[in-house]
Amino acid sequence: MKGILGRKLGMTQRYAKDGTLVPVTVVEAGPCKVLALRTREKDGYSALQIGFGQRKAKNVPRAVKGHVKAAGLAETPPERIREIRLAEDPTCAVGDTIKADVFAAEDIVDVVAHTKGKGFQGAVRRWGFSGGRASHGRGGLRRTGSVGMKAQPGRIYKGRKMPGHMGNAQRTAQNLKVVEVRADEDVMMIRGSVPGPNGGIVVVRSARKSKTAR
Repeated sequence: MKGILGRKLGMTQRYAKDGTLVPVTVVEAGPCKVLALRTREKDGYSALQIGFGQRKAKNVPRAVKGHVKAAGLAETPPERIREIRLAEDPTCAVGDTIKADVFAAEDIVDVVAHTKGKGFQGAVRRWGFSGGRASHGRGGLRRTGSVGMKAQPGRIYKGRKMPGHMGNAQRTAQNLKVVEVRADEDVMMIRGSVPGPNGGIVVVRSARKSKTAR
């Protein structure tokens, strides 16, 4: 198991060896500094805590500055800090740098990110409801409709599809193939689309469930 933090730059396309046109997502992967190590003996699990990007030191709490001081980042704190679970205890040291070449072409990865936020949306937009009839006053054209009974049970069941907040939820795109890695440019090209907007933070990690790429 291995992983890296990055930023989604956008989508483009590449030609495969057989001449087929492949859609790819370009990810700025790393460089990431190792901030802390988690071991089974001390913490009960194996993981690597890494930081990506850079923030102004004046905008970062002192607790975070103290936490990243061991990695030499007290003056240039990272923009994002994440833990990457590992199958075995990490062999690197605090302060080491992880670059895009931790992965190679043909590797199968999972990409974790937050989807685009859509704000508060009605049931037609959020769940794809067909809505009411468009004639006779158009009163219920985009309304939710009946959601429960009056006497029994006298309430709305949990899980009912209703208007509400849409998007901005963590999602994982599984079993994607790495098409190309440009270590000198800190860039990875991953086949297919990944969650989130351009400029969003993503976590690229080894695939957990399958070795067959989509």
